[in-house]
Amino acid sequence: MSHPDHPEHSPRRKHNDWLDTLIRNVKAGSRLALFLPVTRAHFSVGVIEYAQLAVFSVLVWLTGSFMRVGVDAQFVPAAGLALVGYIPILLLFCLVAARVLRDPSLFPVLAVMLGATDLVFEIVGSLIYLVIDRDWLPLPPTGQFAVYVLYVMWAIAIVLRAQRLLVPWSASGARTAAGLLAAMVMLMVYLPRSEPWQVPASEEPEAVDSMLQEDVLAYQDGLLQRELDRLAMPRAGEPDLYFIGAAPHAGQPTFMLELATIRKQLDESFDTAGRSIALINHSATLKAAPIATSANLRNALGQVGEMINPEEDVLMLFITTHGSQDHVLSFELPPLRLNPVNPTALARMLADSGAKWKIIVLSACYSGGFIEALRDENSLIITASDATRSSFGCEATSEFTWFSRAFFDQALREEAKSGRYSFLAAFERAKQLVADQEKAAGFEPSNPQIHIGTAMREKLKALEAKLQERAKARVPPEVPVNDRTAQATLP
Repeated sequence: MSHPDHPEHSPRRKHNDWLDTLIRNVKAGSRLALFLPVTRAHFSVGVIEYAQLAVFSVLVWLTGSFMRVGVDAQFVPAAGLALVGYIPILLLFCLVAARVLRDPSLFPVLAVMLGATDLVFEIVGSLIYLVIDRDWLPLPPTGQFAVYVLYVMWAIAIVLRAQRLLVPWSASGARTAAGLLAAMVMLMVYLPRSEPWQVPASEEPEAVDSMLQEDVLAYQDGLLQRELDRLAMPRAGEPDLYFIGAAPHAGQPTFMLELATIRKQLDESFDTAGRSIALINHSATLKAAPIATSANLRNALGQVGEMINPEEDVLMLFITTHGSQDHVLSFELPPLRLNPVNPTALARMLADSGAKWKIIVLSACYSGGFIEALRDENSLIITASDATRSSFGCEATSEFTWFSRAFFDQALREEAKSGRYSFLAAFERAKQLVADQEKAAGFEPSNPQIHIGTAMREKLKALEAKLQERAKARVPPEVPVNDRTAQATLP
C-alpha cells in the first residue's frame, strides 16, 4: 500500500471524476478540522477544485439551515446571497496571508484547505444551535458563552493548523499571517448571518388564518362590550377588587395560559368573581375572549373606572407579554398590526380611567422602566424586572413566566391559604423565589421592582381586612399548585 505522501497521491494527480476530487478534499478537510493526521498532499489543489468546494459549501449551508428551521421554512434569496459573501472573505484573507508569507502559490492551497472544513463546521454549528437555541441541553448564560468561546477557539486552532502544515512558525511573516487568519475567523463568526431558510414572518400561522375568518371578525365585534356589561356592580360601603388582565402577545401560549390560571385564582381566592375580565391574543381564544389591543385595553380601563366607586374600590391591572429595552410592551396578533404600549401611553390610559386606587403588575422584560411614569400615592406597582434587566420563563413550552409563577401561583396563593392576603408580603416572597431560581440557573438577576404609595398602604390594609372577613364566610376551593392547567379555564 502506498503512503499518502507518495507522488501518486500528490495534488498533481489527474482524477477521473470531479466527485472523487471533491470527496478527497472534504475528507482531508474533515481530518484537518478534527485534528487527525493530515498533510498538504492529502488535498487536491487548483481553481476548479476550490470552485467545487465553494459550491459544495453553499449546498452544505443551505441544507444545514433547512434542517435547523424545519419543513415549514421558506427560502429567502437575500439571506442565501449573504452566505455566499463568506467566500470572497475567505479568498481575500488567504491571498493576503500568502503575500505576507511571500509565497503566492500558498493562496489556492490555503483556500482549498480551509474551504474543505466547511462540512465539519456546519455540523458542529448546528449541534450548538440545537443544544443552546432549542434547549436540548439547558445551559445557563455562562455555560452558553463558554460554548461559543470554545467554538471560536477551535476554529482559530484549525486555521493555524492549516498554516502550520504549509510553513514552519519560523518562516518569514508566519506570525503575521497567523494573526490575519485568526482575524478572519473572528470576522466570520461575528458577521450578521441570517438563515437562508426561514419560517414565515408570523409566529402563529394558525392565528393568521383564524383572524381572517368572517365569523371570527363578527364575533369579536362588540365582544369586549358584552364582557364589560356582565361585570357585577360594586358593593356599597366596602372595597371591591376589580381585575383586568391582558396577554397581548399571540406568538406563544405561555402568556395566555398563565393569565387564565391567574384570573381563576383571583376569582376564587381574592373575590374578583364576576368582577374580572381577560384580554387575550391567541388563536385558541379568538371566539372566547376579547383580543388585547391598546384600544380594547383603554376601553376596558375606562369603563371599569366609570363603574367602580373611586373612593372605595381597587382596580388591579395585570399585563404579561414581551418587553423591550426601550420600555415597550409587545401587542401582537398577526395579521393585525397592533400598537405597542409604552409607559406614557399606559399612564394616560390609567389616568383617563378615573380609577383612584390601583394595583399594577407587569410581567415583562425591562418592565421596571414603567414605574416612574405610573407611580403615585394611590398605586401599588410591581414589575418582573428592573428597567435594564430581562425576566425569564416566557419560552413557548412554559405554562408560567418565572415571576408570575412566583408571585401569583406560589406567594399570593400561600397568602390566601394563610388568610393574610398581603400583596406586599407576596412580592417579597416572590422576589426571593425568583432570585433563587435565577442563581441556580446561572442567570443574571432580573431584580423585580415595587412601588407603594403612602396612601395605598392604608388602602391595601382595608382591602386585605375585607378579604379576610369574606373568606371566613365561605370555604374557598382548593386549586393544587401542580395542577394549574387542568384547573384553569379560558374565559
